[in-house]
Amino acid sequence: MSVIAANINSLRKSLPSSVTLVAVSKTKPVEDIMEAYNAGQRCFGENRVQEILNKRDHLPSDIEWHLIGHLQRNKVKFIVPFIDMIQSVDSLRLLAAIDSEAFKHNRVVNVLLQVHIAREETKFGFNREEIEEMLPSKEFAGLKFIRICGLMGMATFTSDLVQVRSEFRSLTGLFNELKEKYFFSDDNFREISMGMSGDYEVAIGEGSTMIRVGSLIFGERSKTDY
Repeated sequence: MSVIAANINSLRKSLPSSVTLVAVSKTKPVEDIMEAYNAGQRCFGENRVQEILNKRDHLPSDIEWHLIGHLQRNKVKFIVPFIDMIQSVDSLRLLAAIDSEAFKHNRVVNVLLQVHIAREETKFGFNREEIEEMLPSKEFAGLKFIRICGLMGMATFTSDLVQVRSEFRSLTGLFNELKEKYFFSDDNFREISMGMSGDYEVAIGEGSTMIRVGSLIFGERSKTDY
């Protein structure tokens, strides 16, 4: 058994059945992804549109691709025809662009609303006020080719797990509020994507349903990765 396969098997055994594992394969070669695939992994997360496009044709067609990095509106058209989920939707303008492209392909695209929960200013995402303003708006109501499946967030990059736990807890709290207020009868709104290699156990403890794990599966990125 390969190291990657062993890592996936070990990780999967530690996860509740309610948690989806997204293997973060950014910067990793097709060969590594195939090792994970052969170990039973089907859901993979990439940061960049071009990297998904470069890899996709060289890999099995039943892979579920999740875009987890920042998405520019001018790149939407390239991934809408096939993407399984866009986890990093951070504006109404981006939602509208996805909806417009999805209409052209007559498909509904699964998305998560990315929420800024970290203290760092560099993280993308909605704040609570922006989401509360968007969801009841006429512009949002007119979007028919997107499916809001839940929320995504990234905690502050810190060793302070008390802070990380607090940030995860705030995302779950917001999810519950939005579910009650806007998505009560919508069974699609059920995902909380939070937790990575260094904090996924904390995230699961705070309600995560989807974790994004790279280095624990594929190893640390080399100095030449970017």
